[in-house]
Amino acid sequence: MRALKEDELFPSTPGKFKIERAHQIHRQYQRCFASSTTIFLWVIFLVALTASFLSFQPFLSSSSRLSSSHSWGGLQWERQVRVSASPRRPSGLTVLVTGAAGFIGSHCSLALRKRGDGIVGLDNFNSYYDPSLKKARRSHLSSHSIFIVDGDINDARLLSKLFDIVPFSHVLHLAAQAGVRYAIENPSSYIHSNIAGLVTLLEAVKSADPQPAFIWASSSSVYGLNDIVPFSESHRTDRPASLYAATKKAGEEITHTYNHIHGLSITGLRFFTVYGPWGRPDMAYFSFTKAILAGKSITIYRGRDGLNLARDFTYIDDIVRGCLASLDTAGKSTGSGGKKRGPAPYRIFNLGNTSPVNVPTLVSILERHLKLKAKKHVIEMPSNGDVPFTHANITLAMAELGYKPTTNLDAGLKKFVKWYISYYGHATRGIFKTNL
Repeated sequence: MRALKEDELFPSTPGKFKIERAHQIHRQYQRCFASSTTIFLWVIFLVALTASFLSFQPFLSSSSRLSSSHSWGGLQWERQVRVSASPRRPSGLTVLVTGAAGFIGSHCSLALRKRGDGIVGLDNFNSYYDPSLKKARRSHLSSHSIFIVDGDINDARLLSKLFDIVPFSHVLHLAAQAGVRYAIENPSSYIHSNIAGLVTLLEAVKSADPQPAFIWASSSSVYGLNDIVPFSESHRTDRPASLYAATKKAGEEITHTYNHIHGLSITGLRFFTVYGPWGRPDMAYFSFTKAILAGKSITIYRGRDGLNLARDFTYIDDIVRGCLASLDTAGKSTGSGGKKRGPAPYRIFNLGNTSPVNVPTLVSILERHLKLKAKKHVIEMPSNGDVPFTHANITLAMAELGYKPTTNLDAGLKKFVKWYISYYGHATRGIFKTNL
């Protein structure tokens, strides 16, 4: 409601006031006083009404936002969920994939569908990076009859509804606030997604009947300041170097608790620097590619004593195979409606490539595939939570999952560059034309 201005409370032409005699002046004075009092009271009433409305407006706006964001529900929506969740093969899995419009989530969802499993995706399409890429992934999955619910893992009502509609056999929990450096700018988003969201989802899984097996994305970041290489699942993980790592470590402790108390079958996967087509724009290989094509300089961090940073880069197809093997070997949860009937499996695996590559080598590979030289700006690594190297020991995953990475960095980046140029329409000098 618009507050009325003073000139709107009074007539624009009040008319003439003619003085005749003393008693007429007195009567006019009384009328004027009565009129002024009435007007004053109306002004007070309107001001109070306006103030009340303005104080109520945030609540209305909040309710409106909640209402508009509540885009799930209804018979048509339930039908889409059920159809998407239906397996296409005998004994197929029925999987809830959180973060399904994300990098790893979209690849895993597509792989599950291709082998005939039922999938329902869940993603909140946040703006940590360009949501249009997530929407393009959703469109790609939709063409393979995979339905992604637009919602948040902190929405307990939505989760309860999904578990009421579909008896999920497995949950593949890949939704998370990613990135090491962004935690310095927005720490609360990591607590909201990686801890509060995880607990909300585990509560829904715990209460489901039947209880699905729970496979989720931890991170190689949990090794933190560990300097024993290669990183093994038996190594210490109590010295995180970033808030992101701390939330993932907390997630491992939280999932262990739900396994112990409620009988949930839990598998945690520590991913090592995943890359490939449809990847995350905040990752170095992705942003380097964009900058090189645009003729802009790239920043390369160097560790202490002039040492180059190194990462165990793992191609997306290898990660997907590890995720699917984890689903297939998860074992059953032993609870029902939150009540544990016996011990349930609890597992943690490294999923890496076992061949760390330093960042300058990564850049040189990109230069070769892009047929362009990078403009390099080398600086010492700031104290932003990054660690100088990662290196996975995958002995356990090989033994229990049959996990075996097959794509080296050169082959993987070649596939990524091909996708990047195809998707964004950018090209290189000599063969392509750069239009960034």
